[in-house]
Amino acid sequence: MRLRVLALSFLLSIGFGLIVKNRVHAQGAPQRIEIVAKRFEFAPGEITAKKGVPVTIALTSEDVDHGLKFKELNVSLIGKKGETKEVTFTPDKAGTFVGQCASFCGSGHGSMKMTLNVTE
Repeated sequence: MRLRVLALSFLLSIGFGLIVKNRVHAQGAPQRIEIVAKRFEFAPGEITAKKGVPVTIALTSEDVDHGLKFKELNVSLIGKKGETKEVTFTPDKAGTFVGQCASFCGSGHGSMKMTLNVTE
């Protein structure tokens, strides 16, 4: 009897592990969005993500130091000239969010913005 309980517990543990593994695998890697920053624009200027789905933003600063900040989503990163910096986050609310350059890059810095649309 004790052996049966032990065997059943073992089989249930394996089954549960496979379910969890498949669920994690089904979610896959985060959505990757590559953005190039140069005076005084982001390319692309508008991106879309889905609420609850992890996103990795890869920001490449082409000419001088640039950053990107979405204040409402508590997301911020700064990249040095010629480098690519990444941040991974999961949007927790839907809406349209305006991101702006987070590192002073010259006279047009204040107008360097981009849009992130988070859908349900």
